[in-house]
Amino acid sequence: MFDFIRKHTKITMWLLFLLIVPSFVLLGMNDHNRTTGTAAVAQVDGRDITQAEWDAAHRSEIDRLRASMPSLDIKLLDSPEARYATLERLVSERVMAAAADKFYLGASDQRLARELQNNPQIAALRKPDGSLDMERYRQLLGSQGMSPEMFEAKVRADLSTRQVMTGVAATGFASAAVADSALNAYFEKRELQLARFNPADYVAKLSPTDADLEQYYQANLALFRAPEQASIEYVVLDAEAVAKTITLNESDVKTYYEQNVQRLSGDEERRASHILLNAPKSAPAAEREAAKAKAAQLLAAVRKTPDSFAELARKNSQDTGSAAKGGDLDFFGRGAMVKVFEDTAFALKKGEISDVVESDFGFHIIRLTDIKTPKQRSFEDIRPEIEAELKKQQMQKKFAESAEIFTNGVYEQADSLKPVAERLKLEIRSAASVSRNPAADAKGLLADPKFLNALFSADAIEKKRNTEAIEVGPNQLASGRISQYTPAKALPLTDVKNRVRALWLASRSAEEARKDGAAKLAAWQANPAGAALPQTLVVSRTASQNLPPLLLDAILRADPAALPALSGVDLAAQGYAVVKVTQVLPRDPRDENATRQERAQYAQWWTAAESLAYYKFMQERFKVEIKVSKPSASPATAEAGSNQAAAK
Repeated sequence: MFDFIRKHTKITMWLLFLLIVPSFVLLGMNDHNRTTGTAAVAQVDGRDITQAEWDAAHRSEIDRLRASMPSLDIKLLDSPEARYATLERLVSERVMAAAADKFYLGASDQRLARELQNNPQIAALRKPDGSLDMERYRQLLGSQGMSPEMFEAKVRADLSTRQVMTGVAATGFASAAVADSALNAYFEKRELQLARFNPADYVAKLSPTDADLEQYYQANLALFRAPEQASIEYVVLDAEAVAKTITLNESDVKTYYEQNVQRLSGDEERRASHILLNAPKSAPAAEREAAKAKAAQLLAAVRKTPDSFAELARKNSQDTGSAAKGGDLDFFGRGAMVKVFEDTAFALKKGEISDVVESDFGFHIIRLTDIKTPKQRSFEDIRPEIEAELKKQQMQKKFAESAEIFTNGVYEQADSLKPVAERLKLEIRSAASVSRNPAADAKGLLADPKFLNALFSADAIEKKRNTEAIEVGPNQLASGRISQYTPAKALPLTDVKNRVRALWLASRSAEEARKDGAAKLAAWQANPAGAALPQTLVVSRTASQNLPPLLLDAILRADPAALPALSGVDLAAQGYAVVKVTQVLPRDPRDENATRQERAQYAQWWTAAESLAYYKFMQERFKVEIKVSKPSASPATAEAGSNQAAAK
């Protein structure tokens, strides 16, 4: 056989290629798809939204909220519910984009320009002469990972998609008659008589036997289970841990000082005055020539009598921002003025007057009035800043390297955290009595739902393997493993007997209250004249008299055409109520201003309802499918959702 291989090398290599390469490609591609998040989580108009796109959108949302609300606990936004809200928003954006494309909605250059002019962040980048500082503009967008072209394309797309809903939202209205009719009906009052049958009034009459408690315990075992718990070990790789391993070289610190001392000491600033004659490059040639000629005349005048510069600027300069101040532009550094103006100002000596300088705005005569040279800071004075900057630079580079080691280490040696901890000099921490749902007093990693979900995965529980490296915050990775696991189990009756008794009493007392209330209702219905209910009230949606919502809703649903109406309301754990609605009373009179505000609010509600209905229609038209299950709400999610809404 080996003789055959030696004599037929090319044939053998070709056979191996046919057998091995396809399997490598298939396995490799499947693994790549799993690791790069190409799985579809939703679909709009036949186009997939991938897991990677969802993750990127959620990271962007967190970054936006961190910038606008620095005190916000970002962990609130990393719950399954908050992530799902981001997916719904992403789906909505795709629906709007698909509709804009199908309906041929676009934004003109003029509309885009107006939008950019109204952007407060961009407005803050304007120079004293009104022009946009393009360098700072690029820096601002670069910090967000965008070029000017990308940003402007995004704004144009936003303008296009906005038009999809504008046709509905901008045309929503409700007539005064319709609004008044609905609001008056909604806020009208009910006069009633009420009898409450409270469970607490029946507790003293009840005395459960051991058999009663045993029966209740067996029927409700789910209420008396101890949750699953685990003792765990975990390690955290973060910027602080990486920074502890960094030792700066003294020569590097000194070299950095020598190369950057001028920048760290501050930039030179110059103060200048100018006379501007407006003549943009788009102006007719004759107009520009006339402006240039006048500038030459003014230059001759100021050269003859330099002290007249301020007066001539006040009378002749067409820069409205500086003319009244004799042309004074105050101190400015490099990058604050258009390049030709800046180059000229920084080439002049104090007191010198430039020749006529042509820029995109017209013709300038510049006089340098002062120079502010920063004092060079000493090495010892500036050393802490240099060390902090160098550590930050090295930390960012080293964190990326350490993150790769960490990610591979916890996976490749999945039966222990010790190897990766020793290699990266990390502390192995431990915690006991950890459950899948974070405890009320849990903090940090032990309150992170993403980490806990990974920790209590089937693989981690059954095989006690390390979790994958989980991103639990900016520049923060964690991995954990279960060292001891206790599954959920029913607690013995002897341990929970007092709780069983309390719940049995609550259940039976509510049942007795319902029986008594239902009997009274039947008797009063049989003899309406004898229905003497003890309590008389007037209630409305704005004056509930502290009645339970279920009871208030039943009262307000009573048919005004069938009064007086006697009915019973089962209030579950709150017992039972018999209510007799005697009459409907109109709402209190409203002044003109309040009425106007209510009508406007009603019109907004109506418009919102129409907009929602239209969006639902578009979801059907563009065949929206969300392929992940919607998680149940939690208190943390509600807080995160309100913060998201507040920041938008």
